[in-house]
Amino acid sequence: AFIVGTFCGTLTGALGAFAILHSSFWLFCGATFLGGLYGAVAQSYRFAAADGASVAFRPKAVSWVMAGGVFAGVLGPQLVQWTMDIWPPYLFAFSFVMQALVALVAMAVLSGVDAPKPAAADLHGGRPLLEIAKQPRFIAAALCGVIAYPMMNLVMTSAPLAMKMCGLTVSDSNFGIQWHIVAMYGPSFFTGSLIARFGAPRIVALGLALEAVAAMIGLSGITAPHFWATLFVLGVGWNFAFVGASALVLETHRPQERNKVQAFNDFLVFGMMAIGSFSSGQLLAHYGWNAVNWVVFPPVLLGLAVLSLASFARRRAKLRALEEIPDPSI
Repeated sequence: AFIVGTFCGTLTGALGAFAILHSSFWLFCGATFLGGLYGAVAQSYRFAAADGASVAFRPKAVSWVMAGGVFAGVLGPQLVQWTMDIWPPYLFAFSFVMQALVALVAMAVLSGVDAPKPAAADLHGGRPLLEIAKQPRFIAAALCGVIAYPMMNLVMTSAPLAMKMCGLTVSDSNFGIQWHIVAMYGPSFFTGSLIARFGAPRIVALGLALEAVAAMIGLSGITAPHFWATLFVLGVGWNFAFVGASALVLETHRPQERNKVQAFNDFLVFGMMAIGSFSSGQLLAHYGWNAVNWVVFPPVLLGLAVLSLASFARRRAKLRALEEIPDPSI
């Protein structure tokens, strides 16, 4: 499955370059659709690593896999910067060729990974998905993921366009996106340890709060440093919220339920992200950069409220369980 995904990534680069060279918008849309398939598979790496880890190490496993994005943050924008003008006047055409080559490298790495095929007993059984999805813990985890990722994506995809509208350069945008991606994945080196120490709900809450802070920075000015600070804080907030929410999901299912629960969670998160991506351009074009930032606040407040309620319900359930334990002295 992972190698098929990287093959889609290779097709993305090849088809994207071809579309640019032939000025075909719809072919370019097809290329980005294949890029979405590549991204969907890549998002499953974190759960694959967690499934092969002990219960105590799972948050760190998710975190370490996400830390690989630091290299993307450094190399990705630089590859674009170095290659976007190689085939004038076809801006970015050669950048897509490089993207195809990077996907081939990923395919070569994945071909050496030993991920045993799950036993037939692990693919069936367990509770119905609806029963699992009704758990307050799962609702909070899924909702926080649904809020953290789409809100980050909404602001991130709008920022380069807003920077251009404000008279800033492509280099300014590349610099901002580069540090945004570093901020998205850099904290992963210690996010797992923070989750192990303070618990996933607190880290998720911190991440959502930071996304709100990023929106406040975005509302405070339209200079390049304002955009850069917005994107950087937004990336750190996304990391805490998304990694923490992923760790929460792992607490809501049994081993034989993992495939359907993880897939359902990602369907919710990335389905909403797709809606956010379509909305960001329209929102920016019709209402401006400030409106994009104002949209962040209501979902973040909703996520914090649901997370608090789920944590309160969990504490009450633990207290009831303790009260039901008979006193050994009686």
